Amino acid sequence: MTANRTLQTHPDLTLARDAALAGADEAIRHFAALDGLPREVKADGSVVTRADRAVEARIREVLTAARPDDAILGEEEGETGTGSRRWILDPIDGTALFVEGDDRWLVLVALEEQGEITAGVAVVPAQGRIWWASRGAGAYEATVRDGRIEEQVRLGGADDGPREVAGSRLGVVPQWDREVADRLIAVADERPWPLHPPLLVARGELDLAVQTCGSIWDFAAISLIVTEAGGHYRGFDGRENPAAGPGLYARNAALRDEALVLVRKPG
Repeated sequence: MTANRTLQTHPDLTLARDAALAGADEAIRHFAALDGLPREVKADGSVVTRADRAVEARIREVLTAARPDDAILGEEEGETGTGSRRWILDPIDGTALFVEGDDRWLVLVALEEQGEITAGVAVVPAQGRIWWASRGAGAYEATVRDGRIEEQVRLGGADDGPREVAGSRLGVVPQWDREVADRLIAVADERPWPLHPPLLVARGELDLAVQTCGSIWDFAAISLIVTEAGGHYRGFDGRENPAAGPGLYARNAALRDEALVLVRKPG
């Protein structure tokens, strides 16, 4: 199955992709003018900018025009609507990177139906890359050029790799709250990450990734992309569905299980 056929077969995924790309275009416009971009600090200590709000507004505009009865949950505007289907948005995942001119920030869009994530898109606008997945139909990566998706490849490198944490390739994000991953860091081979670490797990370029903190919008799209690429996602508490708290991504079940034992070990 080609990526083009996948998108044509799943209109919700096509919509998620279109909305994420529209948000990416808005984000790049602000990214090109960082010097004049005001920054604020939210109650939780995280940074927010006018760009975050503008990107979320643009994504919501695209989704609402196509699916007016669906609910939407976004990091900046909260939840609107009461439909049985819910879009979950992180307009700029990695605002701290964004405001520093670092190109590793993302735009994330996911669809949740009856408590299950069924479609997810992740765009890294400053690098011109996009990932997408729909439940049961695989995960894909492609290049974005002038708003066009090119060079699609299906991801399948996750379900492989070492079965033990010792020596496995690990990425940890963000740089704060790293202590939750101390036991993994002590025995694994922590690597720098040119892309969001879970996406490198989906590619098979990392074996493990830890996101030390986050909310449902940080995990919804990415968790589906990784699992559809053959990998695994779990919260540190063992949950399978994305939710607030630290999360773990692994290339295979054995590695996932050993990593969870380590991070949950008392003391």
